[in-house]
Amino acid sequence: MESPVSNVFDCALVFEGGGYRASYTCAFANVLLEQGIYFDYVCGLSAGASNTVNYLSRDRKRVRDAFMTDGPARGLVGLRSLLRGHGYFDADALYEGALREGTLEFDWETFSANPARLRIQAFERDTGRTVRFGREDMTDPMRMIDLVRASSTLPGMMKPLEVDRRVLLDGGLGEGAGIPVCMAEEDGFERLVFVATRPRGYRKSEPGAKDRQMFKAVAKDHPYLRKALLTRWERYNDAIEHVEQLAEQGRALILYPDKMPVENATVNPRKLAAAYDAGHAQYLREMPRVREFLFGSADGGPTPKDPDAGTGYITLG
Repeated sequence: MESPVSNVFDCALVFEGGGYRASYTCAFANVLLEQGIYFDYVCGLSAGASNTVNYLSRDRKRVRDAFMTDGPARGLVGLRSLLRGHGYFDADALYEGALREGTLEFDWETFSANPARLRIQAFERDTGRTVRFGREDMTDPMRMIDLVRASSTLPGMMKPLEVDRRVLLDGGLGEGAGIPVCMAEEDGFERLVFVATRPRGYRKSEPGAKDRQMFKAVAKDHPYLRKALLTRWERYNDAIEHVEQLAEQGRALILYPDKMPVENATVNPRKLAAAYDAGHAQYLREMPRVREFLFGSADGGPTPKDPDAGTGYITLG
């Protein structure tokens, strides 16, 4: 196997979370791989944590399949999973189970050989702390997938996971409130490409009475979780405004979806496949702008390795 190398060293790649909205944004990871653009630092949380490790494994099939529900994952999401008592998303089967049974393989050899740094984060339910993990914490495939799952665990929708004797939940509840730019900044990066899962101008609204009741029910007797849920809207808005300020200063390139066609809990396989195709088409159009930001010109940087290749899938309308 040829050893993976990086070719973008002065800029961080940052993936926002958003559940199955990542069926759209994971296409950016694949466009980068097709174009031969390899960041030396990648971070993300929740679904963005999956995008992070999948991109670094350089397996384009896994990048896409991780957010598709037309295969083995079909019975593990939505009402089918909920009625069986496994939550709206059957996390045991979707993460560890998929690796163990080989229904969603992970190229651990390439991931391990990739020199790029990574960072993901989770929220510690019983202390309210933001917990971060890097490559050094991912000592084997199961440990890696457990940390990705912890970063993605939506309270009330997925079974919580205990890691190192602490219950960890979705990283979007912690610092940045779902915008992982803070990780790249704390690791010393002044420039970044931010892959957003919400359209330009999106802001969260203060939770109303119904939402507050739902948060109270989900948090139960966990006050730090309840506070994180209640304050997330304001913290998210502050964080996205900070990223927009970086963009105005020329320090960030924000890739907003032209239109986000799915929600975080969308599990319809045709809608997810169509979202991927739409994202792939948009990010191909965005490449001159991306190359300008990274390499100084619209055609700068590496020659595309396989720009026209697909993933072997045919999307039905």
